[in-house]
Amino acid sequence: MKLVGIVGSIAEESYNRKLMMFIANRFNNLADIEILSLKDVPMFSEDNDQTNSMAVQYLKHRIEGADGVIMVTPEHNHTTTAVLKSTIEWLSYKIHPLKDKPVLILGVSYFTQGSSRAQLDLRGILEAPGVNALVMPGNEFLLGNVRDAFDEDDNLKDGRTVKFLGDILGQFTKWVSVLKALKGPEAPDAWKNEDLTASGKTDTTIEGVDMDDPKWVEKASEIKHAASGKDYVKLDSGVLTVDQINWLLKSIPAELTYVDDNNQFIYYNHKNPDTKMFAKRRPDQTGNPLSMVHPDVRNVFDHVKQVVHTLRTGKTDMFQLAEPVDRKNVKWVVNNYQAIHDEDGNYRGVNEIVLDFWPIVQKYLEMTGQKLVDDPNNKVDTGASASVKEDDQPAKAAPAQPAADTGASASVSDDASASQPAPTQTPTQPADTGASASVEADDAPMPEVDTTASVSVSDK
Repeated sequence: MKLVGIVGSIAEESYNRKLMMFIANRFNNLADIEILSLKDVPMFSEDNDQTNSMAVQYLKHRIEGADGVIMVTPEHNHTTTAVLKSTIEWLSYKIHPLKDKPVLILGVSYFTQGSSRAQLDLRGILEAPGVNALVMPGNEFLLGNVRDAFDEDDNLKDGRTVKFLGDILGQFTKWVSVLKALKGPEAPDAWKNEDLTASGKTDTTIEGVDMDDPKWVEKASEIKHAASGKDYVKLDSGVLTVDQINWLLKSIPAELTYVDDNNQFIYYNHKNPDTKMFAKRRPDQTGNPLSMVHPDVRNVFDHVKQVVHTLRTGKTDMFQLAEPVDRKNVKWVVNNYQAIHDEDGNYRGVNEIVLDFWPIVQKYLEMTGQKLVDDPNNKVDTGASASVKEDDQPAKAAPAQPAADTGASASVSDDASASQPAPTQTPTQPADTGASASVEADDAPMPEVDTTASVSVSDK
């Protein structure tokens, strides 16, 4: 279960933040809890609409992607804090991520009431029209005299308090599960809400340059003082210069595209002119929202929304579309759409990998001395695969290599004699479906899309 924690304080030393950190660490067996910061959220003002600011949009996306929310509030003048109240104003002004979202309220204070009045105040705010959060009823955690509650390692000292807190969190996770079950499956047309115009923000969005600016890369790099050339970059498994990273990415024998979690097209491994690419892209398109790099023809927008929504919501981590071709054994171009996640498992965009698999299959056949033959029992939609109609004239199949070295074959069985050559696959034998150009995609649930309509990035 994925939960987010919000602390109603931006103070450097906050006992309520200590409580939230303790919960996230101690009870990680119940849920994965990501703690969100309110430090950069501006004060609410209708005269200065900051709904699309990075700080507000970041909270929106994290709350929408969570199963529930834990709010920990201090008590200021018998109410919740100004920063938490202001944040909820942004989250109920033009956007409503807390609507029908399960929320658990907790809090600590210096005195004996344990922020009871602040919790009651916060409950009323969250249940107000426009916010419409589902606040867990009944249970309250009111920890007073908090100065003496934590040890030097910021752990709660009293075992009974820890047990009571664990019981409440256990009840909350069960309640979240029940609400999720009652809500039922996602609406079939939920994908229609996917915003291809990238009108929101994510924490990696670069502001200050128009998305349709043909010099987006140069201007965005200048704004962020981006490393370039011989500057070194520390990666998870190495240290490379920017030049080396570019060389590495361009050497990959596939076309790579990165679309971020705000549906903004921010990178491709530019190495060929668009006329020589399977999925045509141009340098001046980098930075555009998806709505600009895809033509609005043949329902392409709907197909793109379905694919992105399928990946965003975790229905699958990989979606594949094969480009239609005219002949067999010529090319087999597959568009792989891979969901990108950060180290916390949050969706961070799509990596589109476009690759012609035929040269790989052809090399395999040459090395193993096999060839592809038609499978009369295989019913494949010729409009969506590399197969062709029976009356089409196929290209010449890859030549069989009867003298292939079995030591180089990936299909030699364990009990095969090392001195025996690999057998040639004859036309009377059914084709090996593992090497077939018409192999079916994974049986993970996929959206209903027109497989003849490519969702590759294309000319405006």
